[in-house]
Amino acid sequence: MSDLVSYDADDGVALIRINRPERLNALNDDVIEGLRDAWIRFRDGDERAAVLAAAGDRAFCAGADLTAPPADMSRGVPDIGVELDKPVVAAVQGHCVGGGWVLVQNCDMAVATTDAQFLYPEARAGIFGGIGASVASRIPHKVAMEFLMLGEPITAARAYEVGMVNKLVEPGAHVGEALRIAKVLAGQAPLVLAQMKRFSRDVVTRSPAEDAAIVRRDLAVIGGSEDRKEGAAAFKEKRPPKFRGV
Repeated sequence: MSDLVSYDADDGVALIRINRPERLNALNDDVIEGLRDAWIRFRDGDERAAVLAAAGDRAFCAGADLTAPPADMSRGVPDIGVELDKPVVAAVQGHCVGGGWVLVQNCDMAVATTDAQFLYPEARAGIFGGIGASVASRIPHKVAMEFLMLGEPITAARAYEVGMVNKLVEPGAHVGEALRIAKVLAGQAPLVLAQMKRFSRDVVTRSPAEDAAIVRRDLAVIGGSEDRKEGAAAFKEKRPPKFRGV
């Protein structure tokens, strides 16, 4: 796992933290791959709920690092880069921008500090990855268009009013409250939570960019498989392949 993302487990809850405060936790390839590794560990581990947090008090995430943008940000997004049947709670402080918001919107719940601000500046910057458009399926349409198209900041109070976050807390209390919620979730029936999440995920309309990212994710399993290597080796050696399904 990347040094820029930490994973701590306690009492059935994983705390996953982006640790790049000097760059406002901006997303580069190392952060994205660290997040992907963390989601895989969470998916395959014993923890039954997770909190996604970030270091420092100025920003949850400033979005993509424009000096070294990630090749494929979707790989680090929960339920897109790695499909999860366990709940994830975001703990947001300060600025939450662009790709940072994409991480939050793909968590199941979110706690934010009262001084948090949400911004999606892609229309102003002339860039767009597409996944952020799914906000239109999660909050009222007109508010979603306001957020996506105007590129103006939305305060924590407004975000709470329109359903972008579940709860507001005083600065510094966001991680503790997110952990409290995650511990409650960890004590719920896991099969029920998993089915609730699957049903909601399948019903909620995703953007075409999300669908494309999921297709890339699933095809990458084949591309990186031992069977693919075995198939190439067998062709080269002119022998029948011995596939193992891995």
